[in-house]
Amino acid sequence: MSSPAEAELSEVERAGLELVRTTGGIHQSDFWKELDIDSRKGSRILDKLEELELVERTETVYEGHNTYHITPILDPRDLDFSLLMAGDMLSPFVGDEEIDPQGDAFSQWVMKLAYEEY
Repeated sequence: MSSPAEAELSEVERAGLELVRTTGGIHQSDFWKELDIDSRKGSRILDKLEELELVERTETVYEGHNTYHITPILDPRDLDFSLLMAGDMLSPFVGDEEIDPQGDAFSQWVMKLAYEEY
């Protein structure tokens, strides 16, 4: 699914976004190498992708150097919640409240999950 922001990307920017998405995250230097571009052009591409809120950069140390790790920002519509579901019940561990692993809510969810398997 592509967002309206993606429509304004150049071919190399789109390739960069696809690289970040398929890898699930990539270090900045590897991003440049994979796209066969210099660091200056790579930085401009990442600036645009970050400005459009398609990727985010996190400071890190990689191979002894300070750098950035680039990860995709996922559209909530693209997320798969099926692993949190047991039938029509959402996992009781989703949310802010603490759940007792020996409590009723968790037991019911696990039983429903086990029932689905058979």
